[in-house]
Parts: sequence; structure tokens; C-alpha cells
Amino acid sequence: MPDATFVLTFISALGSGLAAGVFFAFSTFVMPALGRLPPSQGIAAMQHINVKAINPWFMTLLFGTAATSLAAIVAALVDLGESYAPYLVGGGALYLLGTIGVTMAFNVPRNNALAQLDPSDDGAAGHWARYLAEWTRWNHVRTVAPTVAAGLEIAALYVG
Repeated sequence: MPDATFVLTFISALGSGLAAGVFFAFSTFVMPALGRLPPSQGIAAMQHINVKAINPWFMTLLFGTAATSLAAIVAALVDLGESYAPYLVGGGALYLLGTIGVTMAFNVPRNNALAQLDPSDDGAAGHWARYLAEWTRWNHVRTVAPTVAAGLEIAALYVG
């Protein structure tokens, strides 16, 4: 494996694993804990979390890993006959589609709708129940995708 491809793969694997850990935490204890709060408190807490999530650290993790994954895919396509190439293409594609794609198509629109919600409104509890179920379901996908992507990227390092 060329040195630049090794570095891209290593960074992508670390980023994928770290992203998986963040999403795992939300799926396994953050969202269940918020769901146990009274709806107005859960809504307000999640609104604050969504605002704080847009920060340089998390955005660099999320989109920096997307950039290194994309670059690793390109490098793998150039060396498609190499043993590591299918792992890199698979891992990178899984991260891009299962993490970035799902985030933009499913989680962000729900977050934007929640941001517009007044936690004290009469219909807020119903919206919150749907949000919890739908957002968390898609977050499970965001947990599995970068976990498997990290595994494929580690495998690429091993065989490369």
C-alpha cells in the first residue's frame, strides 16, 4: 500500500471508529435518557444538543472523515487490482452513504423540524415521541455504518 494511501486509510479508520462511538452513545443511552424526561424537557435538551453538535470538533470528525474516505476510494480505484482496494472502496462508500448520507437525508431534517418546535406547545409531546423513534432508528444505521467501515478500513491496512 502506498504511504499516502496508508495514511488516508489510517485516518479514515480512526475517524469512522470515533464517529461510530459518538452515534453508539446516542443510540444506547443519550436518547433513551432523553426519552425518560418529560417531553418538554427532552425536547429542550435535544434542541440544545443539536445546537452544540455544530462545532469545529464534531464537524471536522464527520466531514473530515468523509474527505479522507473519498480520497481513499479514489486511491483504491487507481490501484483497483491491489488486495486492499475492495476494502477501501467498501469502507469509504459505507461511511459516505451510511453516515453522511443518512445524516443529511434523515437526521438533519428531523433536527431542523425539532428546532422549530416550542417545547410547551400542546402537540409537542406527540412530535417528540415520533422524533425519538425515527431519529434513533436512523441513528442506529449511523452507528452500524461507520463501525463496519472502520472494520473494512482496518482490514485494508492488514492486507495492504
